[in-house]
Amino acid sequence: MTVRAADGMWIVPTHRAVWIPAKIPHSITMSGRVSMRTIYLKQRLARALPRKCCVVNVSPLLKELILHANTFGALHPRRQSHAHLVRVIVDQLEASPSMPLQLPNPSDPRAMRVTHSLSNDPGGKQALSDICRKAGASKRTVERLFQAETRMTLGKWRQQLRLMHAIQLVAAGEKVTFAALEAGYSSPSAFISMFRKVLGTTPRRYLADRSNQ
Repeated sequence: MTVRAADGMWIVPTHRAVWIPAKIPHSITMSGRVSMRTIYLKQRLARALPRKCCVVNVSPLLKELILHANTFGALHPRRQSHAHLVRVIVDQLEASPSMPLQLPNPSDPRAMRVTHSLSNDPGGKQALSDICRKAGASKRTVERLFQAETRMTLGKWRQQLRLMHAIQLVAAGEKVTFAALEAGYSSPSAFISMFRKVLGTTPRRYLADRSNQ
């Protein structure tokens, strides 16, 4: 899944979830066949959870808890078994490590024009200096804006965009070689290395896990 909000974009692969705090408008799109489960928490139960969207790892225990919770129309806090279930789910969410699968958006109009240009062609080879100039600012100015507003360099932002685009293609069923080259990687091995670094596995094993769900 790909989740988009005003602050950025998040990729949600298999065995992961996206945490979305209350009152954040967002959209969700799917890549390939997806089975999604959703739980809603009262704000008072989520005080220790992040205040911003993030992708979190879903342990086997948390997965089963979410599946079990979804068998009920609603959980009632006055029922002891329901209250225990909610507490364990919240505890597991608080302990779940976040994953580096987000792409924050800058708010400056010049930086936004750069992100739009890059997002329209994730695998493009155009020099960043040329893209920045067309957006109405020097590369040095855009670099400063990205550091201040996204806590990422422009080059790192583009690298993350390419990785997320390639992950979307793989999830949609494309071959690893096609996804790597389409996303702008110099070789499939470069993409596989980055994929393993972020997701802890290879694309081949990731696809095998998806098919065995």
